[in-house]
Amino acid sequence: MRTHRLNIEYDYSFDLYGLVTSVKDYKLAWVLNRLLDLRLTKQKDLCYDLFGKDRLLISNFQYITEYSEVRLFRNRALGSPTLRKPFLLPDIKEYDYVLQITGAMQQLHPQELTKKLLRVPLVQYVKKFDPLTLKFKENLIF
Repeated sequence: MRTHRLNIEYDYSFDLYGLVTSVKDYKLAWVLNRLLDLRLTKQKDLCYDLFGKDRLLISNFQYITEYSEVRLFRNRALGSPTLRKPFLLPDIKEYDYVLQITGAMQQLHPQELTKKLLRVPLVQYVKKFDPLTLKFKENLIF
């Protein structure tokens, strides 16, 4: 019997930023809305069923226009999962939030966006990541 394989190439053409901050997700979304003139709104939490026994719930905010999309995720799972790695992106577990920018808003210069984000007193650290270098990058495909 012949074996067929399905090869799928995902599109990782988005900018990805890790943010370190101790504020709640809704407060960070509000600050980003004011700073970047967005309208991030709370969406249904992302739910990953892992191995049929554990569930990973990730807080999710989204802003969509005709030309761009901005998403804010909490990197650590909601609640108290019994998982060893309760993160959306375990590669960058040091970061509390992940900001994903797709489309026209990618035209913002990364250094300028980083400087803007660091001017916010609530944000301690920001770093831009290349999604292709992350081991768990598939967690960002929806």
